[in-house]
Amino acid sequence: MDTGGGCSAAEPYALRVIGDSMEPEFRDGHIIIIDPGMPVVDGMFVIVDYDDDTTFRQYKVDNGVKYLNALNDAYPRQELSGPFRVRGVVIQRSGRRRDGVKHYEYKEELLRAQQQQVRQ
Repeated sequence: MDTGGGCSAAEPYALRVIGDSMEPEFRDGHIIIIDPGMPVVDGMFVIVDYDDDTTFRQYKVDNGVKYLNALNDAYPRQELSGPFRVRGVVIQRSGRRRDGVKHYEYKEELLRAQQQQVRQ
């Protein structure tokens, strides 16, 4: 299988945030680290292929309906009404200074998802 580069498809990779759609949490120029192997649940920040575009948003599920949510209110929430592919989950953010570094562990989100699976 050709992955288009020298990295395994399961290895974390870095992207640069472009634009202000995810402010104030993620600013233009921040570097984000993506884990393509992490399971996706409500509330996680993700890279998604949808509607012939790749985008960075927060993945939300509301009454069974899946959405991509920009943190900046100037951008609309987008319903995932067709097929989509999650390329990975954001696990770290780095800025120009040390105070811009943040790790995302999603422990509560993963625990909540596991509890819901047990109830079903």
